[in-house]
Amino acid sequence: MSAAPLIYLIAGEPSGDLLGGRLMAALKAETGDAVRFAGVGGERMAEEGLRSLIPMHELAVMGFIEVLPHARRILARIKETVADIAAHRPDIVVTIDSSGFTWRVARRLRAAGSRVTLIHMVAPMVWAWRPHRAREIARWYDRLLALLPFEPPYFEKVGLACTFVGHPVIESGADRGDGPGFRARHHIAPERPVLTVLPGSRRGEVERLLPIFGAAVALLAPSHPTLRIVIPTLGHVAGLVRTLTANWPIAPIIVAGEVEKFAAFAASDLALAASGTVALELAVARLPAVIAYRIHPLTHAVARHMIKIRYANLVNLLLDRFAIPELIQYDCNAARIADALTRLIGDKAARTAQLAAYDVALDLLGRGGEPPSRRAAKQILAARSS
Repeated sequence: MSAAPLIYLIAGEPSGDLLGGRLMAALKAETGDAVRFAGVGGERMAEEGLRSLIPMHELAVMGFIEVLPHARRILARIKETVADIAAHRPDIVVTIDSSGFTWRVARRLRAAGSRVTLIHMVAPMVWAWRPHRAREIARWYDRLLALLPFEPPYFEKVGLACTFVGHPVIESGADRGDGPGFRARHHIAPERPVLTVLPGSRRGEVERLLPIFGAAVALLAPSHPTLRIVIPTLGHVAGLVRTLTANWPIAPIIVAGEVEKFAAFAASDLALAASGTVALELAVARLPAVIAYRIHPLTHAVARHMIKIRYANLVNLLLDRFAIPELIQYDCNAARIADALTRLIGDKAARTAQLAAYDVALDLLGRGGEPPSRRAAKQILAARSS
């Protein structure tokens, strides 16, 4: 009887950890628990049994300029991870997003002569910027698992097998939160409006966005005296969130964990969120939202000459129109955010239009079919046997 396959997984940020956790659960379901794991991950992957080689939060740095102070530590972690893979001799290595870290691991493995099957989950956005990355990734990886339906052709034309597995957000459970229970636990009357604020999962994002979001809340407060604020967050930034919101004019309810986050969605009337996967979770939860984001000015100065798309929010990208308000970089300021939230609070037609846009986008992402994590698990296990 052959040994259970050993799959080495690497996730470098919370969104990848979430994908990795669901993927691990699906791999266990597909194999009847006859599978072993090693690698790098966070809280969700730990819940599925992964003992992370290194603390994942050390790797969650994004941006050209932002990464520089951490470069030496990250390079040391890359070397450590490559050595750990060599020691474990896994059947398959699956890297999840976080290309700044995971691709360097893949490249070093190939440079060292490793012939382990390498699979990457979450395609790089070659349709948005840096199209040469498709050819780069094809040099190191055996297969790519794409979350968006239009991505496979970009990689197949450079010889990399690529499969659309669907976006895991559709199986997130974001639409199953207990709104009434949340309001009861936090003593929020049924008639009081609730705004969920989501400033991101990385420390840099939180430090950059929460002061702006707080200033927008201050502008909203006088005209919405009964408004309550909820901030779902993660353990590694919860203390920072509490510090940065200590003087907000409306004291926020700060919660942690996915169950509380989805319950907050169900209890809320609208959301203000950083750009990212959470915008799709809001779509699943059918919570109208304003998306706002700002990066370091120097990072923006470099990136704006490379980016080829008009939209930051994936719902807008899939629909090719501004269905969901998004305020990016210099538009991400307190006055514009407060104005956008005020319009959304008072305009029922705008809220209804957002819900209709959500439905179209989620259908394009695979809603109604086999869960994406199971599709991805089948592709990974098939790669081992081929």
